Amino acid sequence: MSEISPPLGRRERNKQAKLDRIVAAAGELFAEYGVDEVTTQQIAEKADIGAGTLFLYAKSKGELLLMVQNSSYADSLVRGKTAAENIPEPLEAIMAILTEVVHCNRTQVENGRTYLREMVFGDPEEPHRREALSLSQQTEEAVAEVLQRDQRTDAEAAVTRAHIISAIMFLTMSATGNAAKSVEELLTEMRTLIQVLLPTR
Repeated sequence: MSEISPPLGRRERNKQAKLDRIVAAAGELFAEYGVDEVTTQQIAEKADIGAGTLFLYAKSKGELLLMVQNSSYADSLVRGKTAAENIPEPLEAIMAILTEVVHCNRTQVENGRTYLREMVFGDPEEPHRREALSLSQQTEEAVAEVLQRDQRTDAEAAVTRAHIISAIMFLTMSATGNAAKSVEELLTEMRTLIQVLLPTR
C-alpha cells in the first residue's frame, strides 16, 4: 500500500508559490529578451518579490535558466520518446527523440546555448545543473533503447553509440558556427553523422 504524503504546510505552500512565480517570471523575460539582457532585479520585480528573496531560491541567472529550461527539456524528452515508440526504423526513431530536444533548446537560440554552457561548465554542486545532466543521461538511455531494437547491436554497443549521438547533438547545438542555422539544418547535420554509426543493411 502506497503512503500518502501529508499536505504541505502554509510555509511550504508559500515557498512553492514564490518559486513558481520566479520560474514563470524568469521564463517570460528570458523568452522575450534573452538571458543576457535580463537582470535579476527585473525578474524579482516581475515575480513580485524582493531581490534578496530571489537569491534565496537561485544564486545566479544561470541557475534560473537551468530551472526554466529543465522543465521544458523534460517535457520535450517525454514527447520524443512517445513519438519514437511508434517508429520502427531506428534512425527515424532516434531523430524523433532528438527533434523534440533540439526544438526545445532552440526556442530562443542564445538561451539554449547558454543552457548548454551552464550544463557543462556550471557549479557541480548546483542541483538544477545535476537535473540537467540527468536529463541528458535520460536522453542517452532513450536512444540506447532504440538502438537495441536492431539485434546486431548489443547493450554495450548501444550505450557507446548513444553516448556518441548525445555528443553529436550537443556539439551541433552549441557550436558557434551553427548559431544562425535553423532547426531543420541542425537536424540534417545530425542525421548525416548519426547514420554513419548505425549498422548497414
